[in-house]
Amino acid sequence: MTAFLLIWSPKKWPWPELPDFARRVQAGEAVADTWGCGFARGILPGDRVFLHRVASEPRGLFGSGYVTRAPYEVPDPAYKRGYRLCIDFVYDWLVDAHEQVAIARDALRVHPFSVQTWDAQSSGTVIKPVAEGPLEKRWAELTGKRPMPTAAIAAMHAYETARAAAAVATKDSANDKTKTRAKTHTDRAELTQTRSPQVRPRLTPPAQTEAPAPARKSATQGAKTRTAPRRPPPR
Repeated sequence: MTAFLLIWSPKKWPWPELPDFARRVQAGEAVADTWGCGFARGILPGDRVFLHRVASEPRGLFGSGYVTRAPYEVPDPAYKRGYRLCIDFVYDWLVDAHEQVAIARDALRVHPFSVQTWDAQSSGTVIKPVAEGPLEKRWAELTGKRPMPTAAIAAMHAYETARAAAAVATKDSANDKTKTRAKTHTDRAELTQTRSPQVRPRLTPPAQTEAPAPARKSATQGAKTRTAPRRPPPR
């Protein structure tokens, strides 16, 4: 679980409902609220939030709660990006910061609280672990120790269940892809074997025998016979 800082500036947002919110929370009612969280997208259900008043006195921490819904986009033409990120959370403690705060800003100037940037320009700043532990301890001393609200527990369990289901689905999808690839490889191998030409046995040509050499003709054989010319008889 991580702790985040939510900033409230009365100059930007008067918040006239704060006194009623504080009375209901202190009476034990689970009051839900929505808050902008700047650019922080890593806030998860079950995370801790602390509200800090800035810009004018009394400055300091005046409320705390638990996140019930992770950051989501809300259309807002006042922003260049066209939307603002918001979170839903439920209070576990809240005082009317118009009148007083639980931990004054000056008390946060000492170590280990001094390592944290409290006067942030926007909400969603992570409270450093070195300051978070002592802050939770001091907060419990001043406001009392209370269990996590049921709404926050339910939201955290729902998120964990959804994340586990998504992990299983991703794993199953990966296994299916692996099986499909293996089957495709097998099918291709079988197809290749089917299309391969059959190897015919190599025929050994018959041994060639040397043809007998033609008989040499004699000098007289085949030659034309010459006949001596006949002499005429003597007269």
